[in-house]
Amino acid sequence: MALEMTWKGVFPAVTTQFNEDLSVDLKGTQKVIDALINDGVHGLVMMGTCGENNSLEPAEKVQILEAAREVAGTRAPLFVGVSEMTTPRAVAFAKQAAKSGADALMVLPAMVYVPKPHELVAHFREISKATDLPIIIYNNPTSYRVNVELDVLAELEDCKTIVGLKESSSDTRRYTDVPNRFGDRFLMMAGLDDVAFEGLTLGAKGWISGLTSAFPQESVALVEALQRGDIETALRIYRWFMPLLHLDAAHDLVQSIKLAEQVMGRGSELVRSPRLPLEGERRKQVIGMVEAAAASRPKLG
Repeated sequence: MALEMTWKGVFPAVTTQFNEDLSVDLKGTQKVIDALINDGVHGLVMMGTCGENNSLEPAEKVQILEAAREVAGTRAPLFVGVSEMTTPRAVAFAKQAAKSGADALMVLPAMVYVPKPHELVAHFREISKATDLPIIIYNNPTSYRVNVELDVLAELEDCKTIVGLKESSSDTRRYTDVPNRFGDRFLMMAGLDDVAFEGLTLGAKGWISGLTSAFPQESVALVEALQRGDIETALRIYRWFMPLLHLDAAHDLVQSIKLAEQVMGRGSELVRSPRLPLEGERRKQVIGMVEAAAASRPKLG
């Protein structure tokens, strides 16, 4: 039975761990998940951008999801990314995800092709019809070249399983424009780390976060401070965190986040091609940023 989604809190975009031969490291991925839950996160996003969804084979996706469900148990709900080249493949995976333990789906536009608005609507509608699981649409125009405009959302209002939006654009006006047009029809989740504070204060229900994988306790503390109205504490954590949060807006965010995990002893920097681990000055820069953040961690509690 699917866990009830509360939508509130911190939902790290979990990285998929790999062995040295770049086969999926299921036990390593479970270790990452277990540590995040023990550090207080409120849910998990499996096989999103940071989970390298499009570098995984279909069978591997099922194995990862089932392994995640096994270790998470009833301790945390699981979002699962639906990121496929075609609508039929996305429909098929959405159905499989429901069987394999997903509690909710995070659905992207079809990969590579840049659709016209009516094609985008048709893609989301077909996936919505295929499952009873709640769906949030993942809007990330910088990475995926598609912006989910308000007129597209208007065409999806009647899709009952589409409940909200992961907002990964840097346009914080959307946190106001969406509820102004649709009321509470579509909940919003902050999805870009370096405008997460702004999104949460403007009404986002929760934070789907990349850098939480390296610093989960601080991420949880930031959101909990906002929830109790302690803006001063939240700002102190956010300002400390910001140099690293900017990494989430870069095209090498996956490599940077996995390297940050490695520096913090929480995972491996190994990625699948076409991504390659960071090297040279960029690698030194990211390591230096993580080490500086670790040395100046704010006091919590």
